[in-house]
Amino acid sequence: MSQPAKAPEAKSDDAPRTALKADALMQAGLLQVQYQDFDGAKATFERVLKLDPHNKLAWYNMGVVAEREGRRADALKAYDSALKADSSFTSALFNKALLLKKSDPDRALELLQRAVSVNPKASTAYFQIGETMAIKGLDKKAQDAYQHAVDLDPSLRSQVPKPFKDSVEAGSESTETSGR
Repeated sequence: MSQPAKAPEAKSDDAPRTALKADALMQAGLLQVQYQDFDGAKATFERVLKLDPHNKLAWYNMGVVAEREGRRADALKAYDSALKADSSFTSALFNKALLLKKSDPDRALELLQRAVSVNPKASTAYFQIGETMAIKGLDKKAQDAYQHAVDLDPSLRSQVPKPFKDSVEAGSESTETSGR
């Protein structure tokens, strides 16, 4: 009778070691991505996922690797898995939205709007909302999103497309004077 009680204890004793191993592997995988060893990074992140199948960072980085290798469908699946682990993971929301921006702008907007609802200071997400609105021909909404992005990060003004640049002012006063 005592053996079944000991087996779970052994597993719980292994949990901290497993977490440490997963963390160490994550660090190694991130270095592999940095040095553009995508095959190695993919294998490392797969090892993390064997230890922790719900590791949002491993899934997210699998998506990044797949994207860099031009495997769009695999990237989308990996981002979906990251979002399954944490539906408000802004990095996965953002990257998935960028992949969908041209093929499914409505879905991309939905994801970007979720990202800014989680992080209202996500200037690049607002910038991407502007780009997606422009793709859809919604110029006023695009202008508003670009303005919001520039209000949060004035350095983004240099990236605002020419048709919108003159109407987007640097500094937060522009939103106050425009009645937003």
